[in-house]
Amino acid sequence: MTAPTAQAQPDHPSPTTCPPNLTDVATCYTGQDTNDAYYAIAIPKAWNGSLVVHAHGGPDLGDGSDPERSVGDLDRWVVMVRQGYAWAGSSYRRGGYGTRMAAEDTENVRRLFVQEFGKPKRTYVHGQSWGGDVAAKVVEMYGSKAGSYDGALLTSGVLAGGSRGYDYRVDLRVVYQYYCHNHPRPTEPQYPLWQGLRADSTMTSAGLRARLQECTGYASPSQERTELQQRNLHDILAVTHIPERTLESHLRFATFTFRDIVNNRLGGRNPFSNKGVRYSGSHDDQALNAGVERFAADPTAVRDLSYDSDLTGKVAIPVLTMHAIDDPTAFVEHEAAYRATLEGAHRSRYLVQTFTQESEHSELSNAEYANSITALDRWVRTGEKPTPQRITASCPAFDRLYNTGCYYDPNFHPAPYASRVNPRQGGLSWPAMTATQERSWSRIGGVGIAP
Repeated sequence: MTAPTAQAQPDHPSPTTCPPNLTDVATCYTGQDTNDAYYAIAIPKAWNGSLVVHAHGGPDLGDGSDPERSVGDLDRWVVMVRQGYAWAGSSYRRGGYGTRMAAEDTENVRRLFVQEFGKPKRTYVHGQSWGGDVAAKVVEMYGSKAGSYDGALLTSGVLAGGSRGYDYRVDLRVVYQYYCHNHPRPTEPQYPLWQGLRADSTMTSAGLRARLQECTGYASPSQERTELQQRNLHDILAVTHIPERTLESHLRFATFTFRDIVNNRLGGRNPFSNKGVRYSGSHDDQALNAGVERFAADPTAVRDLSYDSDLTGKVAIPVLTMHAIDDPTAFVEHEAAYRATLEGAHRSRYLVQTFTQESEHSELSNAEYANSITALDRWVRTGEKPTPQRITASCPAFDRLYNTGCYYDPNFHPAPYASRVNPRQGGLSWPAMTATQERSWSRIGGVGIAP
């Protein structure tokens, strides 16, 4: 599929070649919207009349919109198009953090679709990973408006919000440095670890991996690690509860994305805290807790990050979620946090959660994705709320088409979020803001987080 050029018209989709596995199935378009966000659209030749608007994960880091991102997302989510749904996805206007910005760009591509191709029978927003948070924010910002969205599908979602959804990565950042002393090294300029990485650092992902390997030998067979490397690796994993196979990706997020959040979005203010956290599971917890770096968050930074990315539970349309029980990136306990949020807002009647016995984050079974969007559509059309048992029972029909398996566990319920992630002392989240604080945030414009 050909990505749009920078000279493409900003508000009219241009026909383009579909991904190879959609060539005979759909007509595809690309373009750039009025906020300079690139997008991709696919309309099946046997269109069922409904639209799936996709919110991608990440966030990717970069200055501008990536023209390849929405094209790649369409290729990744052809299952939706093969089920008969039109598909539209935005690359977002820039890289870096900004949940509300991404939600606005997602809404923009929906409006553009309506303007160019007409109003669909029904419209669903789908979010994956951080895109789950984006899509959930779309539901809260636009879902109550007549004719906008009829339902939401959130898969592998980071649904605890930014103000607490990354606390386990905060813990990783400080625990790693306690054992490894190489990020930064004693000979390098020092900075508080809540920054992730100093703003002017030229460290690359490859450089970070080299330091992680130096300290833990994570990329080597266990028999090739030194005794110190093995102990460091064991203690880091035992204390943070992060799976070994995703240790590098979590540390990368706690380095480069933290830098983006702090320096590019919050004007250098600290939204993170490990105040009051008692770390355990190491070979010497007393020494660890005495020596690990401690810091408290700036309440204004927490407020602004919370407003941008935390969820209020103010949902007025059906929301279906799917999450792997052994998700190594967005732990399944994010779902417990989301349910608690909706229960607190007295909106849990709009929520159905499903769980699968899989161990992946970015790619679950296509039969399950097809089953999920169909179950959501049936719920919206009939008004009959499905159960996890009924959704489990309907999956084999889709597996006969996709042959990727059905792995639902309809009886699973995730433990509370605090059972997996150490709670912090203090802090201010958006749902708890007073009306005065909300007006104050609106006056300052959400420094840094706004587009």
